[in-house]
Amino acid sequence: MSPLNECGVEKFVCSTLRPILLPYPELYHWDECAHFVSEFLTMEPLNTPIELPRQLFSSYSILRVQKGNCFDFSVLLCSLLLGAGYDAYCVSGYASREMCLMDETREVCPLLKTTLESPAASPEKSHKKYSVRPPRQLVSKFELEQQAKREAKMQASHLKQLEEEEQRQVNSEKPGPDPMYGRRIHCWVLVLAGKREVPDSFFIDALTGKAYETKDQHFLGIESLWNHENYWVNMQDCRNGCKDLTFDLGDPVCWEFMLLSTIKPVLLIPEMKEEEDEEDENGDQEQAMQVPVTWVLPIVVTPKEFETRCPQGKKLLQYRKAKLEKWAPYLQDNGQVSRLTIYQDIGCSIVLEVQDCFQNRKDKLDMRQQKKQSGVTTEYFSPGRVDALKVHTFRSQVPETERTMLFYSGARLDGLQRREEQPKEMVEIFQGREDFLCYKHTQYGKRPKKVSIAGGPTEANPRPILKITERFHRNTDKSANEDVAERIFLITEDRIHVRCHQQDDHITTSTWEFMKPANLGEKGAQVVLNPETCISYQVEPLEKFNTKLYVYETLLQLQQAEQCAQEVVRKSEAEVLEILSRRAQEEANPQLTISIYNTERNNKSKEQRASQERALQEERKRQAVLELDYLAPYLALIGDPEKLTRLQAQQVKEDCLRDLKDRLIQQANLIQARFEKETQELQKKQQWYHQNQPSMNKEDEEAYLEYCSEAMFRIQILETRLNRHKESAPQKYLALEDRLNRDPRLCEPLLSL
Repeated sequence: MSPLNECGVEKFVCSTLRPILLPYPELYHWDECAHFVSEFLTMEPLNTPIELPRQLFSSYSILRVQKGNCFDFSVLLCSLLLGAGYDAYCVSGYASREMCLMDETREVCPLLKTTLESPAASPEKSHKKYSVRPPRQLVSKFELEQQAKREAKMQASHLKQLEEEEQRQVNSEKPGPDPMYGRRIHCWVLVLAGKREVPDSFFIDALTGKAYETKDQHFLGIESLWNHENYWVNMQDCRNGCKDLTFDLGDPVCWEFMLLSTIKPVLLIPEMKEEEDEEDENGDQEQAMQVPVTWVLPIVVTPKEFETRCPQGKKLLQYRKAKLEKWAPYLQDNGQVSRLTIYQDIGCSIVLEVQDCFQNRKDKLDMRQQKKQSGVTTEYFSPGRVDALKVHTFRSQVPETERTMLFYSGARLDGLQRREEQPKEMVEIFQGREDFLCYKHTQYGKRPKKVSIAGGPTEANPRPILKITERFHRNTDKSANEDVAERIFLITEDRIHVRCHQQDDHITTSTWEFMKPANLGEKGAQVVLNPETCISYQVEPLEKFNTKLYVYETLLQLQQAEQCAQEVVRKSEAEVLEILSRRAQEEANPQLTISIYNTERNNKSKEQRASQERALQEERKRQAVLELDYLAPYLALIGDPEKLTRLQAQQVKEDCLRDLKDRLIQQANLIQARFEKETQELQKKQQWYHQNQPSMNKEDEEAYLEYCSEAMFRIQILETRLNRHKESAPQKYLALEDRLNRDPRLCEPLLSL
C-alpha cells in the first residue's frame, strides 16, 4: 500500500495516480491509450514473481526511461484513462504465466484475426412470364442422393481428421505445468461500466494493450484495487479465478474500502441505498478522510515522443507462427513502419508470407504483400497517384508477364477499373463511361522475329493483335435492336461480329457478321458488296438494314472503331510499361512526403525561419549603426580621452556646430543651384518658342506645353524644398546646440582642468 518511490520515500499507492488528458485526440479512447502504453514502454519482469514490488515509480519517471514492470504500465494507463473520463482502477492480483511474462508466442497475431462475415443473401432471380423451359435432366435422383451421402461422409471424415490433427498440434504446443500457478503477481486495469458509455466492465492488460472479459481464465484472482480517490480490498472467494467476482465497490460485503470519503460508488441494492443515504446525512461528512494529494509531476509527452512511441523507434513482437516488427515514422529511409512475417511452422523457419506497411510515401504505397511459396506480390496504394493505381498484383516486373492492376476508376478519364495482363491476352474492365463500354479483351499472337541491321535504327516490334472483344452496357436511349452489346474484331481474318442487346420481352438477339472487303476505305476505289459481306439475323427486321448503303456505312464505322480499338490497346501497353518503369524508379529511390506543419523535418520551413532570423539580425545591426555615437569622429581627432578639458569640450562643440552649419549651407546651395538651372532652362525654352512660334505645328506646341508644365512642377518642388530648408535649418542648429549642452561628456561640472 505504501511502496517506495524513485526517491526512496514511502508513498500511498493512490497518490501515485495523477489523472491527465494529453493534447492528442487519439488518447481520448481507451483502446488507443492501451495501444500507446504497450508500444511506448518496454516490459521488465518483476524481480520476484510471487512478491509485490518494493518500489513503485511515478509515471513521469517511467515515461523518461521508457521501461517498467506491470505495475508501472498499469499506473500510467490508469492515469490516462482517468484523465479521459473513464471509471478506471489499478488491479493487483494473480494471473497466468503467459500474461505475467508477456508471452504471446501461442497467441494469434491481432493483424491476422479476421471477423467472420455473415454470407450475404443471394438476390432472387426475377421470374419472367415468358421464358424457355430448361431441358429436362434425365438423371436418377436415387444415384444423386447416394452420391451426396458419400460426399458428406467423406467430408465428415476429412473434417474429423483435421480436428484431430489440430487437437494434436494444440496438445504439442501446450506449455508445461507452471510450478507457481496461482501465485504469480500481476497488475492490470479495470474499467467499470457507466462512464463514457461503457456498456460492460472489462479488463485491460497494460503490457499488451488487449481487452479481456472479467471472467477470462488468464486472471486467477484479485487482492485489491485502487484509483486516485480510494483503495479497496477484495473480500470474495477467488477459487474459480475472477469468474464469480462482482465489481460493485459500494457493497462492503464484497469490497472493503480504506478511506471513508464522501465520494463512494453507489451500491446496487436499493434497500441498503436508503440506509446509506441516512448515514451519510448524519456523520459521514464529519468522519470523511481526504485522499493524500498526488506527488507525481504532470505527465508530458512531446509530439516527437508521441510519434516515435517505441523505444529507439523500433519494437519486435513474437506471436504464434508470426513475427511483427514496428518502426517509427521516418525512421526507415523507405517509409516502412511495420513488417509482419507469417511462418508455416512453430519454429518460425519456413516463411509463408511477408506484409510490409508504409507511411508518408510520395508514391502513395501503403502495403506490400509477398507470398513466398507462390511468388506473388501485391502492392496497395492510396488515392493520389498520377496513374490512379490502386492494387498491383504480379510475379515479375518484366513486361508482358502475368499481372493484375486495379485502378481508382473515378480518377481516370477512361474509367478503367481493372486490367489483367497475360503473355497472350489482356482484359480491361471499365466503369461509368459515356460510350457504355464495360469490357475489353485483347488476344495476341506470336511476335515475329525481325532481323536488325548493325548500325541501323532500332524499330519497335509489338505483339500482333489477333482479336479484340468489346462489350457494352445497355443504352436506354436506343432500341435494343440497334444498341450494340458486343462486337468482336477478328483482325487477322478481316471479319467483325456484332451482337445487339436483348429486349425484355424477347428470347433472342440480333447478330451481324461482316466480311471486310480488301479495298474498304481507299479513296476512289470501287467496293463490291456481295451476300457474304454481311450475314445477319434480325429479331425485328427493318428495310433499312437490308440496303447496301446501310451495310457500307456500317462497315466504314466498324473499320474506324477497329482502328481506334487497336490504338487504345497500344496506349494501354505503353501505359503498363510506363507504370512499371515508374515503379522501378520509385523503389530504387523512395521519396517521403513531409507535412508543412512538421517543422522539424520540413527543410523549407527551416530555411524560411533561418532567413527570417538573418533578416532580424541585419535589422538589429542597422539599428545599432544608426544609434552610433555622434561625437565619436571628433573625439577620435583628440585621442579619445576618458575626460575632456574645458578647451577640448569647447573645441568639440565648435567643430560639431561648424560641420552642421557647413552641411546645411551646402544643402541650401545645392537646392538653389538646381532651382536656378531649371529656371534658366525654362526661360531659354520660352525664348525659343517666341522665335519659332509662326512655323510650329500643333504637335510641337503640345510638346512645348507639356515641357513647360513639367518644368513648372519641378521649379515649384525645388522652391518648396528651399523654403522648408530655410525654416528647418535654424531649428536643427538649435537642437544640436541644445543636445551638446546636455551631453554629460561636455557638461561643465564633469570637465577636467
